[in-house]
Amino acid sequence: MGLPGPWSAGALVIGAAVVLPILAVVWIALTPVENVWPHLIETTLPRYLGNTAVIAGSVALLAAMVGTGAGWLVAMYRFPGSRWLEWLLLFPLAIPAYVGAYALVDFLEYSGPVQTGLRGLFGWDSAQDYWFPQIRSRWAAVVVLAAALSPYVYLLARTAFREQSGGIYEVARALGAGPFARFWRVGLPLARPAIAAGSAIVMMETVSDFGVVDFFAVQTLTTGIFTTWLEMGNAGGAAQISLVILAVVLALVGIEKASRSKSRFYQAARHQRPVMPIRLTGPVAWIATALCLVPFAVGFVLPVGVIFAHAVANAEGWLAPGLVGALINTLTVGGIAAVVTVAAALFLVYGVKLTSRKLPKRVLPISTIGYAAPGAVLGVGILIPLAALDNTLADGVLALTGWDPGLILTGTAFAVIYAYVVRFFAIAQGAADAALDRVSPSLPMAARSLGRSAGGALRSVYLPLIRGSVGTALLLVFVDCVKELPATLLLRPFNYNTLSTRVYEKASLEQIGEAAPAAMLVILVGLAAVALMARASR
Repeated sequence: MGLPGPWSAGALVIGAAVVLPILAVVWIALTPVENVWPHLIETTLPRYLGNTAVIAGSVALLAAMVGTGAGWLVAMYRFPGSRWLEWLLLFPLAIPAYVGAYALVDFLEYSGPVQTGLRGLFGWDSAQDYWFPQIRSRWAAVVVLAAALSPYVYLLARTAFREQSGGIYEVARALGAGPFARFWRVGLPLARPAIAAGSAIVMMETVSDFGVVDFFAVQTLTTGIFTTWLEMGNAGGAAQISLVILAVVLALVGIEKASRSKSRFYQAARHQRPVMPIRLTGPVAWIATALCLVPFAVGFVLPVGVIFAHAVANAEGWLAPGLVGALINTLTVGGIAAVVTVAAALFLVYGVKLTSRKLPKRVLPISTIGYAAPGAVLGVGILIPLAALDNTLADGVLALTGWDPGLILTGTAFAVIYAYVVRFFAIAQGAADAALDRVSPSLPMAARSLGRSAGGALRSVYLPLIRGSVGTALLLVFVDCVKELPATLLLRPFNYNTLSTRVYEKASLEQIGEAAPAAMLVILVGLAAVALMARASR
């Protein structure tokens, strides 16, 4: 068949670069210098697995209940504030879960406003005079993660309820079905695939989390990577734990796809009658408003209020040199990663569309695996191979020239950028694929018939038409880069902070006031992405 063309070859190279860290994790785990696998199985691995399973399952269940309930209410009913709450319920997505954890502890701890107010109100002198639930616990981590992640379920459930036929609910009412029966026997079964997809996303994000479980001192698989690698100095053991996380995440993906593949729901008519929301009145209407306000208050108002109060009280922190440096580093690595990710995804998708070969087409779905890999796992798969390559390059340059260049790859932000590209490549690829599919094939064909090359058709035809989608993909990837914590912690050079790592470092030292300005900047960036999502889901 001959050699592949430049577009096909480039697509294969990009796909290989994205998959390489995952393959590196598998290789390191299977060929460790010191095999601690038996020791892990006998000691810490059962605890890591148990805590991860309990937290992931609990968060998914709580997020599914909250997201599905809120989605049903705003889709099926009209009540005071429902049109505002429809979008406000997406706002917790702007809050990184670890920021929510810091805010919750600061609000509820012994010296926080809640317990201080209780002691002043009832005249209690110390914690021995009253009972208050333990804040730094596994269940507090569940609440924080569910509050931050439930919008994933809410968004998918709300869309699923709205796309159902209004006629089936009219028939159900005519047969005497009440509100709960219509939800349980009609709406919920039809929306189950969407709810399952949202719950699977929540579980994958929970398994990937490091900031929340580390702050609450809960030992999970992700914290086990940091402990085994950084404290025990065993990279092979960290890779073996990473392999377990990969297996868990891929199993979740498989279960979610299998669940959806067994469900088949078809619309009876092409132009079906939409669902007509029912207007609630009296106390029931205000109860619906209150139920929708709770997740918004816990997931957005509480963390923003706490962080904003600290940011105002520590106004000098906005001028701290560390914050300025972290902001510059964040804009630099996030901006570069976003541009590289979107450009590479566009090249890959376009190259696959141009070729008739099977191998590049098979690379396309495989290249999205990075999004399923937690940042800590990517850190293992990137840092160890890059460090070996770095040392080899430095030794070679030193032998040839007598000059030691130092660590070019791991001593700079290159590894962080590479991790961001791999981690969020699926977002850019999905946006590029959808955007290119919307362009009529006749337009690039006309350009090619007029003598344009494949690259010329991409520049003159595709890019002007998909400019908005490319811009959206750039922003979404940039926002995720700003919020990414575990990969940045593992791969950043010494004394190199981003906004997320600065928040983590300061909050870990109980310096919430100094962490607040950086946390507010992260929240503002997240709000930009939520605004885009709300606009796209209208």
